[in-house]
Amino acid sequence: MTTHNAEPGSVGPADEVGVRYDLDGPVATVTLCRPEVLNAQTPAMWAELSNISRKLPGDVRVVIVRGEGRAFSAGLDLSAARGGGDSSLATLAQLSPSECADRIAGFQSAFTWLRNPSIVTIAAVNGHAIGAGFQLALNCDMRILADDAKFSMAEVTLGLVPDLGGTKRLTELVGPSRALEICLTGRRIPADEADRIGLATAVVPAGELSGAVADLAAAVVSADAGATAEIKALLAGAPLRSYAEQDRAEREAQTRRLSELLGAGE
Repeated sequence: MTTHNAEPGSVGPADEVGVRYDLDGPVATVTLCRPEVLNAQTPAMWAELSNISRKLPGDVRVVIVRGEGRAFSAGLDLSAARGGGDSSLATLAQLSPSECADRIAGFQSAFTWLRNPSIVTIAAVNGHAIGAGFQLALNCDMRILADDAKFSMAEVTLGLVPDLGGTKRLTELVGPSRALEICLTGRRIPADEADRIGLATAVVPAGELSGAVADLAAAVVSADAGATAEIKALLAGAPLRSYAEQDRAEREAQTRRLSELLGAGE
């Protein structure tokens, strides 16, 4: 396994920035590594997450996202948000609407690459996943939860809205009514409820989380890479298609697979 630090031009070594990624063949693991503050997130961490998306080798099939220590992520680091830096809330409020939106688009890119159709992404969630932490997990294709995990969309407690790519996936998973309740109350959602309402792919005892995620990653890697990409695209697009459109998408995907698998030998 190879551990990688931040690239030149980023804020500093990975452990200083608060994000680390490790490569083990076709599996990459991205770790939030600020356990002393429950992996609270900063703009520097988001910059490094975006960097990782650009430097992943092309043969990576699976990306695992996890948090070091007792929690996946306690959300936005409020000391950074309320400070005087370029990305503080006060600074963002002083920008023009278009400049503010552009800055937020940059933050979103740290999360939305996890939806890339060429990779399968798995969030390994233990402890709290609050706000930005919840949205980081939502941007992953699958979420394996330890039985001590708790989700919360807490932006409303700051008078803010979720803006890191999580609202569409949340609505798709639990429906608009329940998504609204989750976002408006900011309440804690325990692992058993997350499992019941569709937020969790699976819930396992805390001591078995790493093993369960490793087993799932191995199963994904063992599947045909071309079929995996086609299946992910089929399912991702399904909510936007009619039955007839989805049937057509299936036919077209299968035609591509047959051509790739058998056409070269004809």
